[in-house]
Amino acid sequence: MEFWNRTVCSALAVCFGLALAGCAPAGSGAADDEKEPHYVLGQSRVNSMDFQGAVEAFEESLAANPRSAAAHFQLAMLYDEKEANPAAAIYHYQQYLRFEPKAGNAEVVAQRIYTCKQQLAADVLPLPSTPAVQQQLQQLADTNRFLQLQLEYYTRQLAAVKTNLPPPPNNFAPPSSTTIPARTAAANPRPSAARPRTHTVAANETPSSIARKYGVTLTALLAANPGLNPKKLRVGQSINLPSP
Repeated sequence: MEFWNRTVCSALAVCFGLALAGCAPAGSGAADDEKEPHYVLGQSRVNSMDFQGAVEAFEESLAANPRSAAAHFQLAMLYDEKEANPAAAIYHYQQYLRFEPKAGNAEVVAQRIYTCKQQLAADVLPLPSTPAVQQQLQQLADTNRFLQLQLEYYTRQLAAVKTNLPPPPNNFAPPSSTTIPARTAAANPRPSAARPRTHTVAANETPSSIARKYGVTLTALLAANPGLNPKKLRVGQSINLPSP
């Protein structure tokens, strides 16, 4: 009889346990994520401007529920705007979109990811500083400036020809028979210029360093040498110096 009573009690206990298990919620939604105690604590710390404490609270919230899109989003914003950690911000933004693929702000989040990647690239890929590379960068800058000057000059000259006006002042390149129409040159005679000074290029020199050496502007130096390619200076090459 005692054995029978124990068997019945054990069966009832098992049934009661199964009933409790069946009543447990199957999962939690976004609203439940925001009710998680650590998440609530994180929100409170954000409101009190304790951003480091908020990060710790939201990390604890993720430890409790790694699939919490809400906690990922809060951490992404904190790392993006308050902690200056673009790598962490990118990770949590991406996790947010992973667990909330139909989020209404998905486009804005994608733009923030792109911005953070740009910032991260700027932080981890500084410009090289070796002398040879710096010289190449300076030569590229000189070439770019030279091409800009030429483009501006020829654009203004073309506009003058089309409107039958006198050509613009030659501030960007020296006049020549190939760049100024014959009738315009005849109508606007120019006094012959004095023979320009010259400089012999030495090793590791750039147009910028030569201009500094003689106390002239880079623009004036390039204007005095319209055919000069700043990227292909040769040792021993002779270049014109602008009149003082």
